[in-house]
Order: sequence, then structure tokens, then C-alpha cells
Amino acid sequence: MKFLKFILLIVVLGVVALVSTNYWVIYKAKEDVYSKINDLPKNKVGLLLGTSKYMAKGGINLYYAYRIDAAVALFKAGKIDYILVSGDNGSEYYDEPTTFKDDLIKRGIPEDRIVLDFAGFRTLDSVVRAKEVFGQDAFTIISQKFHNERAIYLAKNFKIDAIAFNAKDVGNLYGLRTRGREYLARVKASIDVLFNVQPKFLGEKIQIE
Repeated sequence: MKFLKFILLIVVLGVVALVSTNYWVIYKAKEDVYSKINDLPKNKVGLLLGTSKYMAKGGINLYYAYRIDAAVALFKAGKIDYILVSGDNGSEYYDEPTTFKDDLIKRGIPEDRIVLDFAGFRTLDSVVRAKEVFGQDAFTIISQKFHNERAIYLAKNFKIDAIAFNAKDVGNLYGLRTRGREYLARVKASIDVLFNVQPKFLGEKIQIE
């Protein structure tokens, strides 16, 4: 009986941690997340957070497609001058930044206005590298709202003056699963903040003209 009570206590504490962390991230980010282009202040650089183009079972990943749409819309509206694409390039067979770049060019974004960060292995890396490697103290993050909230939360911890624009969200079962995983990602982000975790790689600085 004592063991069952102990397990129940652990479960309850876990749920409390998930819920409280989720609302804390939302609270910290709420003033800096935008859904309307006209309301969005201008920044020189838009940080486009990477994801895979295709789903595991085939077909285009809508998170990818909608982030492309958002980045193009911001650029054409004059809300950003450069797009910094940050994503995973963990092997020669998987290259998120270049895939994004190719599709952005097809959508009319000039190649010289696209900058690639091949070491954006996770959101923390992408956000911190935008400052430490690419020299941006202020920029606009581009992703879905749930992702933007976590990215803004991390940016604030690293004293970065970031805002975010919400790409269209995905509302099907796949979207529900992704948002479910986001609860755990927010707990991990809070732990990273607590222990001042740094990006996996930094490296030489790259100037965005």
C-alpha cells in the first residue's frame, strides 16, 4: 500500500510539473508572440526553425510547409530582410537548412537573403547560435505558436530580444501528438535553463550583412 501511494505521489507531482511548466512558458512568451503580420515589428533577421520536409510515412510535413509560407509572407511584407534557416544537418543524407533554402528560392526569396545554420540541432542551439554565431541580439522567430513560445522562453533566458511570428498550426491527429510531446519539451527547456545548458557547437562567427 505504501508503495502504491508513493507511485501515485510521483505521478501527481509529474502532472503538476508538466502543467505548471507549460503555463509558465506561455506566460513568459505571451507579450512577444504574434499571429498578425501587420502587428509584427520589423527585425533585420527572421530565424526560421527547422523541421523535416517529409513525414515518416510519406507526404509533406505540414509544419514544414506552413513555416515556409510564414517566412515568405514576412519577407514579402518587409518585416524581415534576411532569413536565417537553422536546422539539423546531422549527416550527408539529412540536411534541413538546404532543403528549406531550395524551397524558399522557389518561392521567390533571393538566395543572397538566405543564411544557413547547419548546427541547429534543437531549439536552444538555434536561438543561442543566432546571437553568438550570427551576431543578432534581436530577431524574429518563425515557427508554430507552441514552438515559438518555448523558443521565446529560451531567448529571454539568454538575454536575447526576440519576438516570434506564428506559422499556421496543424490540427489533425499528428498535430495533437506533436503538441503532446511539447509538454515534455517544455520541461526539458526549463531544466536546460536551470542548469544553463549551452549549444552543442558554436564555432566561428558569421556576419549577416
